[in-house]
Amino acid sequence: MFNIILFGPPGSGKGTQSEQLIAKYGLKHLSTGDLLRSEIARQTPLGLEAKNLMDKGQLVPDEVVVGMIASALDANPQARGFLFDGFPRTAAQSESLDKLLRLKNTEIGVVLALEVGEEELVKRLLNRGLTSGRSDDTNEEVIRARIVEYKQKTTVVADYYKQFNKVVHLKGEGTVEEIFAGLCSEIENRMS
Repeated sequence: MFNIILFGPPGSGKGTQSEQLIAKYGLKHLSTGDLLRSEIARQTPLGLEAKNLMDKGQLVPDEVVVGMIASALDANPQARGFLFDGFPRTAAQSESLDKLLRLKNTEIGVVLALEVGEEELVKRLLNRGLTSGRSDDTNEEVIRARIVEYKQKTTVVADYYKQFNKVVHLKGEGTVEEIFAGLCSEIENRMS
C-alpha cells in the first residue's frame, strides 16, 4: 500500500492532479471534508458526535477525524493506497495519522508539495471565480488571506515529515501534463 499526502495552496491544481494520480495508481481519495459529510449523512456514532460539535460551532477533535480515517481504511482493504487531502494540517494530526497507519501496517510514502507563486495563484483563483460559483474565489483580499493561512498551517506538517525525508517540493506551474509527469516521477522513485 502506497499512501500520499498532496499539498498545495488554493489554486495550485491539487484537484486536477489528484484525480489523475488516483486514476493512474488506483488510489482511494481520502478527503476529510467528504468523510465528515458521509459519516454525518449515515448517522454513524462518529458522525453524530461530529455534527453535535459542529452545530455548536466547535471544531471536530482530531481523535474523531482520525477515527473516521480508520473507518475509511478498514472499509477499503483492497485499496492500493490512499491520497490524503485536507489532512493532516498540524504536527499533532501528522503524528496521529502516522500512529494509525503503523497500526494498519502502512505509512505515508511521500508528501508532495505543489509550489506556485502568489501572483499566479491569485490570477488562477480569480479566473476560477468567474465560473466556480465560489464567493471565496472572487475577492482578491480573501484569496490572499487563504494563501497566508495555507502557508502557516502546512509549514508545520512539511517540517514534521521532513525529519523522515518524505517531503518533495514540485513546481506547480507549467502544463497540467508537465506537472503530472513530475509528480509521477517522484512517486515512482519512492515506490521502487
